[in-house]
Amino acid sequence: MIVDTHAHLHMKHFNKDREEVIKKFKDDGILFVVNVATNLKDSVSCIELARKYNKIYATVGVHPHDSKDVPKKYLEKLNNLAQNFKVVAIGEIGLDYYRNISPVEVQQKVFTEQLILAKELDLPVIVHIRDAYEDAYNIIEMIGHFKGVIHAFSGDKEYALKFVKLGFMLGIGGPVTYKKNENLRNVVRLVGEENIVTETDCPYLPPQPFRGKRNEPSYVKYVVEEINRILDNDVAETLVKNAAELFEVKL
Repeated sequence: MIVDTHAHLHMKHFNKDREEVIKKFKDDGILFVVNVATNLKDSVSCIELARKYNKIYATVGVHPHDSKDVPKKYLEKLNNLAQNFKVVAIGEIGLDYYRNISPVEVQQKVFTEQLILAKELDLPVIVHIRDAYEDAYNIIEMIGHFKGVIHAFSGDKEYALKFVKLGFMLGIGGPVTYKKNENLRNVVRLVGEENIVTETDCPYLPPQPFRGKRNEPSYVKYVVEEINRILDNDVAETLVKNAAELFEVKL
């Protein structure tokens, strides 16, 4: 049994076969999928998809790339959307200094505001961080909301431990299978299965056998297999339990 805690099934990459991909969940052993939003429009689409399918849950939130485009009352809108029973987290939110599509100060403001909202709603957060680990850590520590996932973790062992000590899970996906990514495998060894949730970030970041192709939820099995290999143990049950408890999904 497997879980994908970070998918984007509402995106255009799945327009031609979305129904078929979702229908395969049972045969693929997928217990549930968290479908993650990147902006207000996305958030509505994610909820609509989650309401249609039992095994799909939704998040609402604004990605750092989209933070420059938020309307004045976006927090009120997110708050209203978050009341839907299929919404299990605020995300994906965070900081991305690699591309800086939104100005740094705007990213920080919108990230902080959404963290505060998540704290008020007592919902976990799904955090996107790229080339911004120090600032993201400091903002999270300042707000004091320590429940969620550091999505597609790509930091060093020091930050892995710092976020785990705060109470966060590390989101591990396809990159853990890449031949040159020994750093991420070392992080998995360091933090152990109790601090990890599995994800795909589909349609992005496919595992090694599918590099250059579209990722999809069923490929999370390759992530689980690699984590089992790294830790020399079958930890699939623990990984499912971690996700179910964090997002309060009843299996």
